Amino acid sequence: MEKFRVLEIKQSVFADNDKRAEELRKELKEKKVFLLNLMSSPGSGKTTTLSRTIEQLKDEMKIGVMEADIDSDVDARTISDLGVKAIQLHTGGMCHLDADMTAQGLEGLETGDVDLAILENVGNLVCPAEFDTGAVKNAMILSVPEGDDKPLKYPLMFSICDVVLINKIDVLPYFDFDMEKCEQNIKMRNPNAKIIPICARTGEGVDKWADWLRSEVRAWKE
Repeated sequence: MEKFRVLEIKQSVFADNDKRAEELRKELKEKKVFLLNLMSSPGSGKTTTLSRTIEQLKDEMKIGVMEADIDSDVDARTISDLGVKAIQLHTGGMCHLDADMTAQGLEGLETGDVDLAILENVGNLVCPAEFDTGAVKNAMILSVPEGDDKPLKYPLMFSICDVVLINKIDVLPYFDFDMEKCEQNIKMRNPNAKIIPICARTGEGVDKWADWLRSEVRAWKE
């Protein structure tokens, strides 16, 4: 005799989230607010990259940042010191943000006077990739020390990203990282992904990333 039943609810949960994400994108379009979902593993240089990005763009557009973490407010303090609006989102132990949580964050950010809203998602390469946040574009950072095989190990993350920043290229001589192989692995998962090598610490390549983001914001607002 069967003691229990297993109900697969994953599909319906994702379907509800996808619907909310589309509604959120329509709301952002009406308000002419561009939302970027920035993802990576811990230690990839996400906050440093974000700081460099803000330095490049803050004189051209109004920027707001949502820092998502399981706990702490370290990153929000760092970003706030750059002179842009920043809020900290605590996920209550969850390893990702979904569309409804993002919408709550945007409400707290008060995006009425923001051109570019950036969500710095929780640091890991699995959960954040599974949930559409309602962002206009998805970006991720892969750092050189993580290895060139990550697109093979985390296919969903690389398949949903519009742009991949390969960070910490200043340490390429010290790691067994094949840039050409990494780009091939990314393109295998996502032929349309834009790939930009950068060093957030020195600023190398960040101008190309800022140009891409600047162009995308302009296109969205038009």
